[in-house]
Amino acid sequence: MNKIALITGITGQDGAYLSELLIKKGYIVHGIKRRSSLLNTNRIDHLYKDPNQFDRNLVLHYGDMTDSINLTRIISKIQPDEIYNLAAQSHVKVSFDTPEYTANVNGLGTLRILESIRLLKLTNKTRIYQASTSELYGLAQETPQKETTPFYPRSPYAASKLYAYWITINYREAYNMFACNGILFNHESPFRGETFVTRKITQALSRIVLGIQNELYMGNLSSKRDWGHAKDYVQAMYLILQQDKPDDYVIATGIATTIRDFILKTFKKIGINLLFKGKGINETGMIIDLDEDIFITKVGELYLDIIRKKIGLDVIKINSTYFRPTEVELLLGDATKAYNKLLWKPHYTLDMLIDDMITKDLEETKRYIKTRHTKQY
Repeated sequence: MNKIALITGITGQDGAYLSELLIKKGYIVHGIKRRSSLLNTNRIDHLYKDPNQFDRNLVLHYGDMTDSINLTRIISKIQPDEIYNLAAQSHVKVSFDTPEYTANVNGLGTLRILESIRLLKLTNKTRIYQASTSELYGLAQETPQKETTPFYPRSPYAASKLYAYWITINYREAYNMFACNGILFNHESPFRGETFVTRKITQALSRIVLGIQNELYMGNLSSKRDWGHAKDYVQAMYLILQQDKPDDYVIATGIATTIRDFILKTFKKIGINLLFKGKGINETGMIIDLDEDIFITKVGELYLDIIRKKIGLDVIKINSTYFRPTEVELLLGDATKAYNKLLWKPHYTLDMLIDDMITKDLEETKRYIKTRHTKQY
Protein backbone atom coordinates (compact mmCIF):
# COMPACT_ATOMS: atom_id res chain seq x y z
CA MET A 1 0.00 0.00 0.00
CA ASN A 2 1.23 3.48 -0.87
CA LYS A 3 1.63 5.86 2.01
CA ILE A 4 -0.66 8.90 1.88
CA ALA A 5 0.66 12.37 2.65
CA LEU A 6 -1.30 15.60 2.98
CA ILE A 7 0.57 18.84 2.32
CA THR A 8 -0.92 22.21 3.20
CA GLY A 9 0.67 25.03 1.23
CA ILE A 10 1.47 22.61 -1.56
CA THR A 11 1.70 25.34 -4.22
CA GLY A 12 4.53 27.09 -2.35
CA GLN A 13 8.26 26.58 -2.69
CA ASP A 14 8.57 23.89 -0.02
CA GLY A 15 5.32 22.20 -0.97
CA ALA A 16 6.48 21.76 -4.55
CA TYR A 17 9.86 20.25 -3.66
CA LEU A 18 8.36 18.06 -0.94
CA SER A 19 5.66 16.76 -3.31
CA GLU A 20 8.30 15.77 -5.83
CA LEU A 21 10.35 14.02 -3.14
CA LEU A 22 7.41 12.07 -1.69
CA ILE A 23 6.09 11.00 -5.09
CA LYS A 24 9.53 9.63 -5.95
CA LYS A 25 9.34 7.62 -2.73
CA GLY A 26 6.02 6.08 -3.78
CA TYR A 27 3.61 8.26 -1.82
CA ILE A 28 0.17 9.37 -2.92
CA VAL A 29 0.29 13.10 -2.24
CA HIS A 30 -2.78 15.20 -1.47
CA GLY A 31 -2.45 18.95 -1.35
CA ILE A 32 -4.61 21.81 -0.14
CA LYS A 33 -4.71 24.98 -2.23
CA ARG A 34 -6.70 28.16 -1.88
CA ARG A 35 -9.33 29.00 -4.47
CA SER A 36 -8.20 31.81 -6.76
CA SER A 37 -9.39 33.34 -10.01
CA LEU A 38 -5.86 32.78 -11.32
CA LEU A 39 -4.11 29.42 -11.40
CA ASN A 40 -1.20 29.30 -8.96
CA THR A 41 -0.02 25.75 -9.48
CA ASN A 42 2.95 26.49 -11.73
CA ARG A 43 5.43 25.06 -9.21
CA ILE A 44 3.73 21.63 -9.26
CA ASP A 45 2.34 21.51 -12.82
CA HIS A 46 5.04 19.01 -13.83
CA LEU A 47 3.67 16.56 -11.22
CA TYR A 48 -0.01 16.97 -11.94
CA LYS A 49 -2.13 14.45 -13.88
CA ASP A 50 -5.62 14.74 -15.30
CA PRO A 51 -8.28 13.84 -12.67
CA ASN A 52 -9.67 11.21 -15.07
CA GLN A 53 -6.49 9.14 -14.87
CA PHE A 54 -6.59 6.22 -12.44
CA ASP A 55 -2.86 6.24 -11.59
CA ARG A 56 -2.74 9.74 -10.15
CA ASN A 57 -0.21 10.29 -7.36
CA LEU A 58 -1.03 13.97 -6.80
CA VAL A 59 -4.53 15.13 -5.83
CA LEU A 60 -5.46 18.74 -5.05
CA HIS A 61 -8.25 19.93 -2.76
CA TYR A 62 -9.62 23.43 -2.30
CA GLY A 63 -9.27 24.59 1.27
CA ASP A 64 -8.03 27.26 3.62
CA MET A 65 -6.27 27.22 6.98
CA THR A 66 -8.99 29.48 8.40
CA ASP A 67 -11.75 26.93 7.62
CA SER A 68 -11.71 24.19 10.26
CA ILE A 69 -14.75 22.34 8.90
CA ASN A 70 -13.20 21.95 5.47
CA LEU A 71 -9.82 20.92 6.88
CA THR A 72 -11.52 18.25 9.00
CA ARG A 73 -13.52 17.04 5.99
CA ILE A 74 -10.40 16.66 3.84
CA ILE A 75 -8.43 14.88 6.56
CA SER A 76 -11.36 12.56 7.29
CA LYS A 77 -11.72 11.71 3.61
CA ILE A 78 -8.11 10.86 2.80
CA GLN A 79 -6.96 9.45 6.20
CA PRO A 80 -3.34 10.57 5.73
CA ASP A 81 -0.35 8.73 7.17
CA GLU A 82 1.58 12.00 7.28
CA ILE A 83 0.61 15.66 7.32
CA TYR A 84 3.10 18.37 6.44
CA ASN A 85 1.70 21.73 7.52
CA LEU A 86 3.58 24.17 5.31
CA ALA A 87 0.77 26.68 4.76
CA ALA A 88 1.38 30.13 6.23
CA GLN A 89 1.38 33.84 5.71
CA SER A 90 5.16 33.61 5.66
CA HIS A 91 6.34 37.10 4.75
CA VAL A 92 7.76 38.80 7.84
CA LYS A 93 7.36 42.38 6.60
CA VAL A 94 3.78 41.74 5.47
CA SER A 95 2.92 40.32 8.90
CA PHE A 96 3.28 43.82 10.38
CA ASP A 97 0.56 45.00 7.98
CA THR A 98 -1.72 41.97 8.43
CA PRO A 99 -1.06 40.75 11.99
CA GLU A 100 -4.55 39.36 12.65
CA TYR A 101 -4.66 37.36 9.41
CA THR A 102 -1.11 36.11 10.04
CA ALA A 103 -2.07 34.88 13.51
CA ASN A 104 -5.25 33.22 12.22
CA VAL A 105 -3.51 31.29 9.45
CA ASN A 106 -0.20 30.49 11.12
CA GLY A 107 -1.23 29.99 14.73
CA LEU A 108 -4.86 28.90 14.74
CA GLY A 109 -4.41 27.10 11.41
CA THR A 110 -1.97 24.73 13.10
CA LEU A 111 -4.39 24.23 15.99
CA ARG A 112 -7.19 23.36 13.56
CA ILE A 113 -5.13 20.55 12.03
CA LEU A 114 -4.09 19.15 15.40
CA GLU A 115 -7.63 19.28 16.72
CA SER A 116 -8.94 17.58 13.56
CA ILE A 117 -6.55 14.69 14.12
CA ARG A 118 -7.71 14.39 17.72
CA LEU A 119 -11.42 14.55 16.93
CA LEU A 120 -11.11 12.07 14.06
CA LYS A 121 -9.23 9.65 16.35
CA LEU A 122 -6.24 9.51 14.01
CA THR A 123 -3.63 10.11 16.70
CA ASN A 124 -2.24 6.57 16.34
CA LYS A 125 -2.15 6.74 12.54
CA THR A 126 -1.22 10.23 11.39
CA ARG A 127 2.19 11.84 11.89
CA ILE A 128 2.34 15.63 11.74
CA TYR A 129 5.17 17.91 10.65
CA GLN A 130 4.80 21.57 11.66
CA ALA A 131 6.87 24.05 9.67
CA SER A 132 8.52 26.22 12.29
CA THR A 133 11.02 28.99 11.67
CA SER A 134 14.30 30.54 12.76
CA GLU A 135 12.40 33.81 13.19
CA LEU A 136 11.35 32.39 16.58
CA TYR A 137 14.82 33.35 17.85
CA GLY A 138 14.47 36.97 16.69
CA LEU A 139 16.63 38.96 19.08
CA ALA A 140 18.94 35.99 19.46
CA GLN A 141 19.87 35.13 23.03
CA GLU A 142 22.87 33.06 21.90
CA THR A 143 24.75 32.32 18.70
CA PRO A 144 24.46 29.92 17.03
CA GLN A 145 20.86 29.03 17.83
CA LYS A 146 19.88 25.46 18.64
CA GLU A 147 16.83 23.60 19.95
CA THR A 148 17.43 24.79 23.54
CA THR A 149 18.03 28.47 22.69
CA PRO A 150 15.36 30.74 24.24
CA PHE A 151 12.92 32.28 21.76
CA TYR A 152 12.53 36.05 21.32
CA PRO A 153 10.14 36.69 18.39
CA ARG A 154 10.35 40.12 16.78
CA SER A 155 7.38 40.17 14.38
CA PRO A 156 3.71 39.15 14.22
CA TYR A 157 4.85 36.34 11.91
CA ALA A 158 7.32 35.02 14.48
CA ALA A 159 4.81 35.38 17.32
CA SER A 160 2.20 33.42 15.36
CA LYS A 161 4.73 30.69 14.66
CA LEU A 162 5.66 30.61 18.34
CA TYR A 163 2.06 29.68 19.17
CA ALA A 164 2.10 27.03 16.45
CA TYR A 165 5.36 25.62 17.83
CA TRP A 166 4.09 25.28 21.40
CA ILE A 167 0.60 24.05 20.52
CA THR A 168 2.26 21.27 18.50
CA ILE A 169 4.30 20.24 21.52
CA ASN A 170 1.22 20.55 23.75
CA TYR A 171 -0.82 18.17 21.59
CA ARG A 172 2.13 15.78 21.36
CA GLU A 173 2.37 15.57 25.13
CA ALA A 174 -1.35 15.77 25.95
CA TYR A 175 -2.65 13.31 23.35
CA ASN A 176 0.44 11.24 22.54
CA MET A 177 0.53 12.51 18.96
CA PHE A 178 3.47 12.02 16.64
CA ALA A 179 3.77 15.78 16.10
CA CYS A 180 7.09 17.47 15.35
CA ASN A 181 8.49 20.93 14.72
CA GLY A 182 11.15 21.59 12.12
CA ILE A 183 12.83 24.89 13.04
CA LEU A 184 14.07 25.66 9.56
CA PHE A 185 16.47 28.51 8.94
CA ASN A 186 16.19 30.48 5.70
CA HIS A 187 15.95 28.22 2.68
CA GLU A 188 15.70 29.46 -0.87
CA SER A 189 15.42 28.22 -4.46
CA PRO A 190 14.31 29.28 -7.94
CA PHE A 191 10.78 28.61 -6.63
CA ARG A 192 11.10 31.26 -3.92
CA GLY A 193 8.45 34.00 -4.00
CA GLU A 194 9.52 37.17 -5.76
CA THR A 195 9.03 39.40 -2.69
CA PHE A 196 11.50 37.43 -0.56
CA VAL A 197 14.91 39.05 -0.39
CA THR A 198 17.06 36.40 -2.12
CA ARG A 199 14.70 35.98 -5.07
CA LYS A 200 14.20 39.75 -5.22
CA ILE A 201 17.96 40.07 -5.67
CA THR A 202 18.43 37.35 -8.32
CA GLN A 203 15.40 38.50 -10.28
CA ALA A 204 16.48 42.15 -10.18
CA LEU A 205 19.97 41.14 -11.33
CA SER A 206 18.55 39.41 -14.38
CA ARG A 207 16.35 42.41 -15.18
CA ILE A 208 19.21 44.88 -14.74
CA VAL A 209 21.65 43.04 -17.03
CA LEU A 210 18.95 42.42 -19.65
CA GLY A 211 17.98 46.08 -19.73
CA ILE A 212 14.46 46.19 -18.27
CA GLN A 213 15.32 47.48 -14.76
CA ASN A 214 17.81 50.12 -13.66
CA GLU A 215 18.05 49.81 -9.89
CA LEU A 216 17.33 47.48 -6.98
CA TYR A 217 16.00 49.04 -3.78
CA MET A 218 16.78 47.24 -0.53
CA GLY A 219 16.34 47.58 3.24
CA ASN A 220 18.86 46.56 5.92
CA LEU A 221 21.93 45.23 4.11
CA SER A 222 23.74 44.26 7.31
CA SER A 223 21.26 41.60 8.43
CA LYS A 224 22.88 38.15 8.52
CA ARG A 225 21.04 34.98 7.61
CA ASP A 226 21.80 31.26 7.42
CA TRP A 227 20.75 30.39 3.87
CA GLY A 228 20.28 26.89 2.46
CA HIS A 229 18.54 25.27 -0.50
CA ALA A 230 14.90 24.24 -0.13
CA LYS A 231 15.68 20.90 -1.83
CA ASP A 232 17.91 19.98 1.11
CA TYR A 233 15.42 21.20 3.69
CA VAL A 234 12.45 19.15 2.46
CA GLN A 235 14.64 16.08 2.86
CA ALA A 236 14.91 17.01 6.54
CA MET A 237 11.13 17.37 6.81
CA TYR A 238 10.67 13.85 5.50
CA LEU A 239 13.33 12.41 7.81
CA ILE A 240 11.78 14.04 10.88
CA LEU A 241 8.58 12.03 10.35
CA GLN A 242 10.44 8.74 9.80
CA GLN A 243 11.98 8.60 13.29
CA ASP A 244 10.90 6.22 16.06
CA LYS A 245 9.93 9.06 18.38
CA PRO A 246 8.56 12.56 17.69
CA ASP A 247 10.93 15.43 18.37
CA ASP A 248 11.86 18.96 17.28
CA TYR A 249 14.90 19.81 15.17
CA VAL A 250 16.85 22.84 13.99
CA ILE A 251 17.68 22.60 10.28
CA ALA A 252 20.44 24.94 9.12
CA THR A 253 23.77 25.16 7.28
CA GLY A 254 25.72 26.79 10.13
CA ILE A 255 27.00 29.58 7.85
CA ALA A 256 25.75 33.18 8.10
CA THR A 257 25.99 35.73 5.28
CA THR A 258 24.97 39.40 5.22
CA ILE A 259 22.45 40.54 2.63
CA ARG A 260 25.17 42.84 1.31
CA ASP A 261 27.51 39.90 0.74
CA PHE A 262 24.71 37.89 -0.86
CA ILE A 263 24.28 40.73 -3.37
CA LEU A 264 28.03 40.88 -4.02
CA LYS A 265 28.18 37.12 -4.60
CA THR A 266 25.14 37.19 -6.88
CA PHE A 267 26.50 39.92 -9.16
CA LYS A 268 30.01 38.42 -9.19
CA LYS A 269 28.56 35.10 -10.40
CA ILE A 270 27.94 36.69 -13.79
CA GLY A 271 31.16 38.72 -13.85
CA ILE A 272 29.95 42.01 -12.30
CA ASN A 273 31.93 43.55 -9.44
CA LEU A 274 30.15 45.98 -7.11
CA LEU A 275 31.47 48.53 -4.63
CA PHE A 276 29.30 49.56 -1.69
CA LYS A 277 29.81 53.06 -0.34
CA GLY A 278 28.05 55.28 2.17
CA LYS A 279 26.18 54.25 5.32
CA GLY A 280 22.62 53.61 6.41
CA ILE A 281 19.94 55.06 4.19
CA ASN A 282 22.64 56.63 1.97
CA GLU A 283 24.45 53.38 1.17
CA THR A 284 24.65 52.47 -2.52
CA GLY A 285 26.16 49.73 -4.62
CA MET A 286 27.97 50.77 -7.81
CA ILE A 287 29.17 48.62 -10.70
CA ILE A 288 32.94 49.14 -10.86
CA ASP A 289 34.19 46.34 -13.09
CA LEU A 290 33.04 43.66 -15.53
CA ASP A 291 34.62 40.33 -16.42
CA GLU A 292 33.31 40.08 -19.96
CA ASP A 293 34.25 36.43 -20.47
CA ILE A 294 32.21 35.32 -17.45
CA PHE A 295 29.36 37.63 -18.45
CA ILE A 296 29.19 36.26 -21.99
CA THR A 297 29.23 32.68 -20.69
CA LYS A 298 26.49 33.28 -18.11
CA VAL A 299 24.29 35.87 -19.83
CA GLY A 300 25.25 36.12 -23.51
CA GLU A 301 27.18 38.48 -25.74
CA LEU A 302 23.95 40.06 -26.97
CA TYR A 303 23.54 41.91 -23.65
CA LEU A 304 27.16 43.04 -23.23
CA ASP A 305 26.56 46.65 -24.38
CA ILE A 306 23.70 47.04 -21.90
CA ILE A 307 25.87 46.25 -18.90
CA ARG A 308 28.91 48.16 -20.21
CA LYS A 309 26.85 51.35 -20.06
CA LYS A 310 26.05 50.70 -16.40
CA ILE A 311 29.68 50.63 -15.23
CA GLY A 312 30.12 53.50 -12.79
CA LEU A 313 26.40 53.69 -11.99
CA ASP A 314 24.66 52.91 -8.69
CA VAL A 315 22.40 49.91 -9.19
CA ILE A 316 21.75 49.16 -5.49
CA LYS A 317 19.97 51.79 -3.37
CA ILE A 318 18.26 51.87 0.03
CA ASN A 319 14.57 52.53 0.65
CA SER A 320 13.57 52.95 4.30
CA THR A 321 10.14 51.40 3.68
CA TYR A 322 11.86 48.01 3.49
CA PHE A 323 13.10 48.23 7.07
CA ARG A 324 11.12 46.26 9.66
CA PRO A 325 9.75 48.03 12.76
CA THR A 326 11.85 45.56 14.81
CA GLU A 327 14.89 44.23 12.99
CA VAL A 328 16.41 40.77 13.33
CA GLU A 329 20.14 41.23 12.81
CA LEU A 330 21.58 37.72 13.02
CA LEU A 331 20.18 34.21 12.61
CA LEU A 332 22.66 31.33 12.55
CA GLY A 333 21.63 27.74 13.17
CA ASP A 334 23.31 24.82 14.91
CA ALA A 335 21.91 21.64 13.33
CA THR A 336 24.09 19.20 15.28
CA LYS A 337 21.04 17.32 16.55
CA ALA A 338 19.74 16.83 13.00
CA TYR A 339 23.20 15.76 11.83
CA ASN A 340 23.45 13.13 14.56
CA LYS A 341 19.86 11.82 14.80
CA LEU A 342 18.50 12.31 11.29
CA LEU A 343 21.84 11.83 9.55
CA TRP A 344 20.92 14.94 7.57
CA LYS A 345 23.42 17.31 6.03
CA PRO A 346 22.96 19.95 3.33
CA HIS A 347 24.35 19.12 -0.09
CA TYR A 348 23.97 22.59 -1.63
CA THR A 349 26.46 25.35 -0.83
CA LEU A 350 25.43 29.00 -0.95
CA ASP A 351 27.29 29.39 -4.26
CA MET A 352 25.37 26.45 -5.74
CA LEU A 353 22.09 27.93 -4.52
CA ILE A 354 22.86 31.31 -6.08
CA ASP A 355 23.86 29.64 -9.37
CA ASP A 356 20.56 27.74 -9.40
CA MET A 357 18.50 30.88 -8.80
CA ILE A 358 20.38 33.07 -11.29
CA THR A 359 20.09 30.49 -14.07
CA LYS A 360 16.31 30.24 -13.62
CA ASP A 361 15.75 34.00 -13.38
CA LEU A 362 17.83 34.74 -16.47
CA GLU A 363 15.84 32.15 -18.42
CA GLU A 364 12.52 33.55 -17.22
CA THR A 365 13.47 37.16 -17.92
CA LYS A 366 14.69 36.35 -21.44
CA ARG A 367 11.43 34.50 -22.04
CA TYR A 368 9.47 37.51 -20.79
CA ILE A 369 11.37 39.87 -23.12
CA LYS A 370 10.79 37.57 -26.08
CA THR A 371 7.07 37.30 -25.30
CA ARG A 372 6.77 41.07 -24.92
CA HIS A 373 8.41 41.68 -28.28
CA THR A 374 6.24 39.03 -29.93
CA LYS A 375 3.08 40.74 -28.66
CA GLN A 376 4.24 44.11 -29.98
CA TYR A 377 4.63 42.79 -33.51
